[in-house]
Amino acid sequence: MGIFLMSNTVITSFSTRLPGLKAAMPEWWPILLGLLVLYVPTFYDLFTGLWATEEQAHGPIIFALAIWLMYRQWPLMMEKSAGKPPAITGWIVFVIGLILYIIGRALEVFIFEVGSLIWMLAAILLIKRGGSALKVVWFPLFFMLFMIPLPGTFVIMLTMPMKMAVSYVTEHILYWADYPIARNGVILQIGQYQLLVADACAGLQTLLTLEALGLFYLNVVRHTSLFRNVALAILIIPISFTANVIRVITLTLITYYFGEAAGQGFLHGFAGMVLFLSALILILGMDKLLRLIVKLRSENADHPAI
Repeated sequence: MGIFLMSNTVITSFSTRLPGLKAAMPEWWPILLGLLVLYVPTFYDLFTGLWATEEQAHGPIIFALAIWLMYRQWPLMMEKSAGKPPAITGWIVFVIGLILYIIGRALEVFIFEVGSLIWMLAAILLIKRGGSALKVVWFPLFFMLFMIPLPGTFVIMLTMPMKMAVSYVTEHILYWADYPIARNGVILQIGQYQLLVADACAGLQTLLTLEALGLFYLNVVRHTSLFRNVALAILIIPISFTANVIRVITLTLITYYFGEAAGQGFLHGFAGMVLFLSALILILGMDKLLRLIVKLRSENADHPAI
């Protein structure tokens, strides 16, 4: 019954917005067509290249969520920006985005090419609807930053210390649990098996993906408490580290009990699901705890000690 009601709500929401979208199409379809001409080749290269790798598999998810967030805020954006003058600074932003796109496309620098999309979208909103529109949909544009592929040197530089830390904690937890485990750098030896803690298991991209997941959660639930929002945003970093440790422990135990083929095969993908599920559970758990803290603080403020 709950799923049925939720689906009805989604259908009703879509049906109520559909006439508004149809009415806006004559104004926006030339812009949409221009964006498709520019960025369809870019996204084709991403889907057949970087986004097909395990390290960058979060890219299309981030992009889809950002589009959904923008769609969700679109009616409010149109309402807030109605009758407002366009911002002349939009043309400056447009030129910057176009230059970044040309350089990125010509030199195959994805950080410029993909990043230019954010500049382009911001420029279009400024030119068409003014600064009020950008204030409403700033978060979906900010959220798109997490889908931009970072330079490999920078990722490697920050990933190695994280992998070392995850390997260290995994070794000590399993050793404390009486498993025959030893570690050499980022290589774990458990029983007769050796496991290399890869970038996808404990790297910078994983941390950024989980951070994006937490920020998405905060944007959707929209807590009124500033303390609760800031505290949860900060706690996402240790939550991400803990989720990475849980994933590596899961893979290590799968390999120990079921063999190397199981650890590197289907169950490796399952461990990826464990990563995100454990991160989500930890985020929800910490959010519940922060809600309790905020409630206790509010009660203490209402009934001060005499």
